[in-house]
Amino acid sequence: MEVKLPKLGENAEGGVVVSVLIREGDTVTKGQTILELENEKAVAPIPSSGDGVVASLRVKEGDRLTVGQVIAVLTPTGGAAPAPTAAPAKAAAPAAPKARTSPPPAPNATPAPAEPEAVEEAAPDAPLPPASPEIRRVARELGIDLRRVHGSESGGRVVFADLREYIKRLESLASRRAAPAVTSPAPGPAPASVAPTAEPIDFAKWGAVSRQPLTILRRTISRRMAENWNTIPHVTQFDEADITELMELRKRFAPAYEQKGARLTLTSFALKAVVAALRRHPIFNSSLDEASQELVLKQYYHIGLAVDTEQGLIVPVLRDADRKSLFELSQEVSAMAEKARARKVTLEELKGGSFTISNQGGIGSGHFTPIINKPEVAILGLGKGALKPVVREGQIAQRLLLPIAVSYDHRLIDGGTAARFTVDLVEALQAFKEADVALV
Repeated sequence: MEVKLPKLGENAEGGVVVSVLIREGDTVTKGQTILELENEKAVAPIPSSGDGVVASLRVKEGDRLTVGQVIAVLTPTGGAAPAPTAAPAKAAAPAAPKARTSPPPAPNATPAPAEPEAVEEAAPDAPLPPASPEIRRVARELGIDLRRVHGSESGGRVVFADLREYIKRLESLASRRAAPAVTSPAPGPAPASVAPTAEPIDFAKWGAVSRQPLTILRRTISRRMAENWNTIPHVTQFDEADITELMELRKRFAPAYEQKGARLTLTSFALKAVVAALRRHPIFNSSLDEASQELVLKQYYHIGLAVDTEQGLIVPVLRDADRKSLFELSQEVSAMAEKARARKVTLEELKGGSFTISNQGGIGSGHFTPIINKPEVAILGLGKGALKPVVREGQIAQRLLLPIAVSYDHRLIDGGTAARFTVDLVEALQAFKEADVALV
């Protein structure tokens, strides 16, 4: 029997093999983890769909898999190994265009692509070719049927170069149909709808370099950050909160929390303060449904916590922050951070956030501009607290001030609303009392 990559979840169509846990000749049982797959920002265990001996292993570390792709072939225990499965035949080459008289091509010239008319219509029930989630997303947005695109990679996998080639062929056909039959126009700039291919740069001509491929996590971070920044008009509100008393409370009660298995940190206090501010300003706990042009006001408080890992930024979601005590929040924050750094968070644990906190104070940063985690509409950035002279009742006093930055979606939130939210957030951070921290 063939063990194939199962469906991973909503909008998850594949990933990269992080580790293969079986070898040919191994005996596996149904449900046993046979490999680990990195998808988006999570590493998921992939179980075997049956029992048997591994007769053929079809994947290795670093391979990019899509849902339905064969991972291994199993033979029943004690049975004969099945004959090797023949590799799928490549898609038939497009029919040759009709003969026509044309000048000979210039030396080293790239052959002209086949006419789009030669691409046959795909059967309605034909399977989609292998392609990354990003390729599928772009194809959907452009209205392209991937079954009509010839994949140039192994197994017929479609890559961006194939998509660009298909678009060029369609535009070439359209221009030939629209152009007068007399003479061809002088070459001009590429159509605006076709994204120009980046010119490769030889960095080595200026000195020694080394290269390393981007991991799927870094590619995901890059794509999402660009999408978030380009689609959301960001504005950032800056302020400072006096956390002198708050940190004194933390220092007093931290040992008691540790005795019960929890770390009392600034992030725990920030979660409580954020929920208080979100309750007073529900638009910060909302999303814009761009399809229906409706504002979605959420009745839950699921807070994303940006975790700095060796592989990159991961934002697991802490559910129902409004229903948990300071002690419970402290426990969950520590456990969540450890799980994220070990790459054990699931895809589901990365979804459903209503607001995000990014705390760079432990690194030593001051003010910064955090990027909103779409489809959320705001994010809080915390820097490192610093001792500063402050005038209080006509006297200069030394106080510990926390730099805070609130980035918000200006399509939904105006400057006045953001200023009021920030003021209330500062007040909530400064309002903690002993009774709020003490363990019962």
